[in-house]
Amino acid sequence: MARVALPWLLDGSSPPRPGRDRRAVLHPAHAGGDRADGDAPRVAVVGGGIAGVTAAVALAERGVRVRLFERHAELGGRLRGWTTGHGATMTRGFHAFFRQYYNLRGLLRRVDPDLSMLAPIGDYPLRHIDGAQDTFVGLPCTPPWNAAGFMVRSPTFSARDLMGMNTRAAGALFDVSLPRVYHELDAIDADTFLRELRFPASARHLAFEVFSRSFFAHPGALSAAELATMFHIYFLGSSEGLLFDVPDDPYPHTLWNPLHAYLLSLRAEIHTGTAVERIGRTDEGYRVRAGTEHTADGVVLATDVGGLRALVAASPDLGDPRWRRRVACLACAPPFLVTRLWLDRPARPDRPAFLGTSGYRLLDNISVVDLFEGEARRWRARTGGSVIELHAYALPGDTDPDHCAQMLIKELHTVYPELRGARVLHRQHVLEADCPLFAPGTFTERPTVSTPDPTLAVAGDLVRVDLPVALMERAATSGFLAANTLLARWGLRGHDLWTVPNRGRWALLRRRSASRRAVPAPSNG
Repeated sequence: MARVALPWLLDGSSPPRPGRDRRAVLHPAHAGGDRADGDAPRVAVVGGGIAGVTAAVALAERGVRVRLFERHAELGGRLRGWTTGHGATMTRGFHAFFRQYYNLRGLLRRVDPDLSMLAPIGDYPLRHIDGAQDTFVGLPCTPPWNAAGFMVRSPTFSARDLMGMNTRAAGALFDVSLPRVYHELDAIDADTFLRELRFPASARHLAFEVFSRSFFAHPGALSAAELATMFHIYFLGSSEGLLFDVPDDPYPHTLWNPLHAYLLSLRAEIHTGTAVERIGRTDEGYRVRAGTEHTADGVVLATDVGGLRALVAASPDLGDPRWRRRVACLACAPPFLVTRLWLDRPARPDRPAFLGTSGYRLLDNISVVDLFEGEARRWRARTGGSVIELHAYALPGDTDPDHCAQMLIKELHTVYPELRGARVLHRQHVLEADCPLFAPGTFTERPTVSTPDPTLAVAGDLVRVDLPVALMERAATSGFLAANTLLARWGLRGHDLWTVPNRGRWALLRRRSASRRAVPAPSNG
């Protein structure tokens, strides 16, 4: 494999713009040496998901000696895939690669400069149980016309609804800037905020709740600031558009096997199926216990919430008491279920690849996997069947996956009646509760990338990043930031980052929003 296909990674020249948005913001990295000379620093990266692999790549490209530890047998973390008993690949579910995910796409360009592994999804309709449906096809890309077009065209909005909206509350959406939006809105939950906007109920479900469920939590348990940030990233802060891409084959084939090979070409060591048990601090660096003991000059912790809490609890030398309390207080979102079905008949050919649903008892979305994934498409060609994936979020802690799957299948038949009577040839479930919960009032206490120890960094979608990023893009961005933190310590050049603008795009709307914030709200007393 070629070492690097992108010249600016090597020579420090300015990278081209990452997408169509002319207002995308470049965040230049610190200057320094291009590669470590002589006895290069050694870094242990704990966790092989998006954040950990990003950090490992960013460090190894500067000549740092990287050891990457992943407790599962394969890379990928919450985006990993594995082979089932009948030879198909199972994953933890459909993920949308939005075109605003500049830093994640920058990682993927290391192994596929043209991003040919990503296939566009033409639309992702949002359907409410009462029959109302919204679509993103044909909308303008430039804000605020994209959001305005969505509302005007949506069957869930009427002129009366628009006139009745709370413009004072809505103004916060037009002037999002991090971290300010968290200081303004983190104290309230997303459900309360949505009600203050006075959106019609069905529009609330379709336009906002579907996005809040991306965090695997009910809007009543999610910070309103997190929801406002999402709205900014996808609607009012970017002109990349509202559609997205997906890998055209399972994640191991398109993402993780190529990145694994790329890391090996950079002389990184990769230890899969290897859990890190504890990390000790010495005068010279760190002792990393993972079956055997390894030494390191720096550490990046890029695990999920449970893994981070457990590892820090088992490693009393790490951090200071306040930092350790912040890690211990991290919470997970409620369980979610992914059910994938291999059926003996196809879905109707005009069905969308991905459909968001709202108002159903359990069903949150439906993916017709054989419409976009090569492996499933080949299975359909051989058998005449289809591969369907169903998601249910924010489930009770005592959920029985088999019982829940049966209920999901019944709701699937309501939405796609042509699949009634289809025989299930194979089925696979994933029931997990390991995604971070961004509850109201928790922002200021979230761990940041930097820690009390300048050679210890944290990465992942669980960390506080004061840039307009979320979900997979927050994981990738934090991985680059963690690497940059250590590279700066050793005088090595960092990696540039891109984001959507960290402010509202229209000066007039920003000024109106700022003037509203300056006027004290009326007292209830």
